[in-house]
Amino acid sequence: MSERRGGLRGRVRQLAREIAKFGAVGGAGLLVNLAVFNLVRHLTELPVVRASVLATVVAIAFNYVGFRYFTYRDRDKSGRTREMTLFLLFSAAGLVIENGILYAATYGFGWDTPLQSNVFKFLGIGIATLFRFWSYRTWVFRAMPAATPEPLLAQPRPRTAADLDVPAEPDPVGR
Repeated sequence: MSERRGGLRGRVRQLAREIAKFGAVGGAGLLVNLAVFNLVRHLTELPVVRASVLATVVAIAFNYVGFRYFTYRDRDKSGRTREMTLFLLFSAAGLVIENGILYAATYGFGWDTPLQSNVFKFLGIGIATLFRFWSYRTWVFRAMPAATPEPLLAQPRPRTAADLDVPAEPDPVGR
């Protein structure tokens, strides 16, 4: 029972470390995302959602480097093409979630002041982050298969007369 508890504690600790690393990279990515969003918004005439999509794409590139080389550096590194394809696919889904919320607030409700845009951008990032955490750890940066101990060599069992197909006692009649 204590071995089971120790294993559970270890998995919880490992998950907590993973969440902390994901949060560190994600927090830096959040700052990149919001900085690019506000810079593009104030320095160009791009509409709010287009500025947000551009900022999200920059943050996705930033985050990939952080996730691959910091958060999930111990994960399987074979199949980088598959990893990158899935990362981009799930990142695109996160982009749609994040910017869909901003789009609905801006064009559905008319909430488009700089403060409102930042609030809904931030809300969209939060919801998309939950999706990304689940999808990246489940599908993109997969855990290495657990090392299985070599099976112990089977000890030969003692041979019996039944194994040799020899009668246990000689036939007294000699047949």
